[in-house]
Amino acid sequence: MQLKRLEEETGKEEFWQKLPSETGKVLAQIKQIKGKVEKYRKLEEEILNLNDLTELANLENDEDVANEILSSTISLEEDIEKLQLETLLSGKYDKNNAILTLHPGAGGTESQDWAEMLYRMYTRWAAKKGYEVKEIDYLEGEEAGIKSVTFEVIGDNAYGYLKGEMGVHRLVRISPFDAGGRRHTSFASLEVLPEITDDIQIEINPDDLRVDTYRASGAGGQHINKTSSAVRITHIPTNIVVACQSERSQIQNRETAMKMLKSKLLNLKEQEQKDTIDELKGEQKDIAWGSQIRSYVFCPYTLVKDHRTNYEIGNVESVMDGNIDGFIESYLKNK
Repeated sequence: MQLKRLEEETGKEEFWQKLPSETGKVLAQIKQIKGKVEKYRKLEEEILNLNDLTELANLENDEDVANEILSSTISLEEDIEKLQLETLLSGKYDKNNAILTLHPGAGGTESQDWAEMLYRMYTRWAAKKGYEVKEIDYLEGEEAGIKSVTFEVIGDNAYGYLKGEMGVHRLVRISPFDAGGRRHTSFASLEVLPEITDDIQIEINPDDLRVDTYRASGAGGQHINKTSSAVRITHIPTNIVVACQSERSQIQNRETAMKMLKSKLLNLKEQEQKDTIDELKGEQKDIAWGSQIRSYVFCPYTLVKDHRTNYEIGNVESVMDGNIDGFIESYLKNK
């Protein structure tokens, strides 16, 4: 049906040129649906096996079989919850890779250190999920932490899982940078966008772009580049700025930056369709009190609480080590 509609819209000649890519998309969709059906059938089979085991345990009063049923039930419950969560990822771009940008709030070194802690948390989470993390742009802080970082999380449903993490994150702790050992509150904001794939068309007028090149910066390693290969692109009508310095060449950095710009423009366009640009800015709240989606408290007690769902965990160290699935699942189930 999709291919027939494409033929009618584009004409036969252009249709046959596009056919290979369209066929690939359809095959990918078929593979994804087939995978979900197989998971469902496997769970259904496990439930039937558990019913048989339960009947056997009742007949023979076998304690070992009963323990096996209990263990299998717990495992089955976890698998059902995972499948249920996957069914919630039905958004237009949920299956795409995710592009994340972290910005510290006011507070200098303290908030920059907090931004770096969050960067570590999300990269740890991605590693646990088997996702690849690709750093796109990195600007380190003057004393510690980072002034900003943009990175891509690559894997199935990465955007679907991470979209609920967008917002302001608040930290309360005894500052390691305060000689007086006082308690500080810091903020950092996270922007989450889907990677724009080739099948999504975003028209950009080259005259609306200002492209600047500069030398990559950082502490060393991949952040150092002795040529002006880093690229910064400004979309003049919207004043959106994107940058990339992680690739080997200026051409590659420009391509990655353009991909980021398209993601931001698509997000802006969709928000405008829902309401005004002012409401879009309202969604990107000030990085300060009253705007946080989640609080991470290290002192005087330990607690991480999401203010949208009221989901909370007392083990803050575990959360900072990337164990944030509970927050992600709670958001998806309550949105």
